[in-house]
Amino acid sequence: MDPWKHLRVPASSANLGPGFDSLGLALARYLNCRYRPSRTLQIQASGVDAGQIPCDASNLIWQTVLRVGADTGIEPRPIEMEIENGIPLGKGLGSSAAALTAGVVIASDTLELGWKRARILDEAARIEGHPDNVAACVLGSLVTSATSPGGVAHAVRLEISPRFGVAVVIPDFALPTQEARAVLPDFYSREDTVFNVQRSALLIAALATGTVSAFPAALEDRMHQPYRAPLVPGLDEILRLRAPGLLGCALSGAGPSVLVFFERGSESVGELVRRIFAGRGIKAHMDDSGVDCQGYILISAPAGE
Repeated sequence: MDPWKHLRVPASSANLGPGFDSLGLALARYLNCRYRPSRTLQIQASGVDAGQIPCDASNLIWQTVLRVGADTGIEPRPIEMEIENGIPLGKGLGSSAAALTAGVVIASDTLELGWKRARILDEAARIEGHPDNVAACVLGSLVTSATSPGGVAHAVRLEISPRFGVAVVIPDFALPTQEARAVLPDFYSREDTVFNVQRSALLIAALATGTVSAFPAALEDRMHQPYRAPLVPGLDEILRLRAPGLLGCALSGAGPSVLVFFERGSESVGELVRRIFAGRGIKAHMDDSGVDCQGYILISAPAGE
């Protein structure tokens, strides 16, 4: 039988406050896939929200493999795949982007396309429709991204200053991305657009250089969080949180999870966010696993497996 391959893809957060549809951050929670060619399609799922992951041909990872096959004119061979999921679904942590990225990587491998990371990113972004989450999945760490008029994805990876840490507070309810997108306006004023452009640039520079004085202004936003706040009880209060060592908070992607930026040594500030959710009758837990700095990893099976 063909040997197993192992693929690990990180969770991700998009927007990071002002960087709407342009900034992404890879998080150290993972979608793990173990796969090999098979005579028939076989999928098993375990882990977080495994009951919501289809184990038939409608599975998003397999559907992405088929999409790449159609795009390249190569019919994919069926696979046997075991999914161990660590990314909550519908929580703003890039679960679909991780699945899409996994599908493109598996397609590149099994179809022998030999795609490098830039091509993996480009294909995943084209399928996803925007590059912020998938860029984080592919490259790891902090990423800035954009799509050219021709549809080509461009992304630059940056390291976050070791002075800063990131945690995520995950409430126990889901928020469909479609619902969170539906509340956004079709147009923005010049004033609000300039406001976000300024703070996006400030945030990137501050995270890369460890400039504490730029916060919390660097995380301010007028493009999506004010409109999504009614969908996430307590978000207004969370965004206004101020405490020693706390740089600020931001909705993770479309929500409802919340990113907490802090100075190293002040990890406990994430508990303040959890308490605000609790005050609204919402259970939540804090994950301080931090940032993934590698992006996806594809390896062959250990010897003897």
